[in-house]
Amino acid sequence: MKIYFANALFSQAEINYNAALAQKIRQLSPQIELYLPQENGEINNKQAYADSKMIAQADTQKLTSSDLLVAILDGNTIDNGVASEIGVAYANKIPIIGLYTDSRQQGADNQAKLGALSQIAENQFHYLNLYTTGLIKLNGQIVNNEADLLKAVQQHLR
Repeated sequence: MKIYFANALFSQAEINYNAALAQKIRQLSPQIELYLPQENGEINNKQAYADSKMIAQADTQKLTSSDLLVAILDGNTIDNGVASEIGVAYANKIPIIGLYTDSRQQGADNQAKLGALSQIAENQFHYLNLYTTGLIKLNGQIVNNEADLLKAVQQHLR
């Protein structure tokens, strides 16, 4: 099974997280062939040069030949590249698992947090673009922790 792993890859924290989670996914089964864009030095060695067309062609080829997209949705907004990859996967009917771990999704039944929604600049919850999340939900699912992500990946192995 070919899996494409989509997340930002520009800070050391993102690179480390991607590598750690990719390792957990790879350990699920020897059947898994996971593409982690940051490991593709031809286009993502930031000391070298790859233009926008080279990056788009290389990653799109890997994505469209994949059986599953794992997309990390965390951050102030969904990473622009990840959002594009979600659109490509949806258009090509590739199942998508989104991972959204933002802690601000907690407390949905807390009346004080709900009441703050009516006050200017007091939203206690994080917002994700509904069009992008809708594409995921139409062709997959969104989970909020790594354990559920790994279970969802395993279900696609069957």
